[in-house]
Amino acid sequence: MSSIKSQLYQLCLTFIQNRIENIEYSLQQARQASNDDTKSSAGDKYETTREMMQQEMDRNSKLLYEAGQQKIALQQIESVDASKEVKNGSLVFTSEGNFYISISAGELNLDGTKFFAVSQAAPIGKLFIGKMVGDELGFNGKKYLLKEIL
Repeated sequence: MSSIKSQLYQLCLTFIQNRIENIEYSLQQARQASNDDTKSSAGDKYETTREMMQQEMDRNSKLLYEAGQQKIALQQIESVDASKEVKNGSLVFTSEGNFYISISAGELNLDGTKFFAVSQAAPIGKLFIGKMVGDELGFNGKKYLLKEIL
């Protein structure tokens, strides 16, 4: 794996680990708030608060599951070799920017160069899969000429 891909992989891993930690913290806070809420004389208010906390915990649990799935997907591409066509784990240099087909982590900055970490399931990621150097594709009114695939 190229040094650039390895560094981008680490940035994505840090991104997803931070996301998991933040979700776990929010889940812990919601659980604590739900447990600390004591029954008051205003029973309806208590029930409404408990229901809101339960909804927050459910939402965070779903986010945590999704983030865990992203981490698994990322780990599966840790040592993907370069190929002639774009696949999950490819680093793609185009006329309109550089893309790391991995997880949806947004813009990453590496030594002053911008890279966009996108999932193969994202609209632009789907367009890149299977393309080769010299291919051109259109997305959101822009033309992307594939210059290099690592």
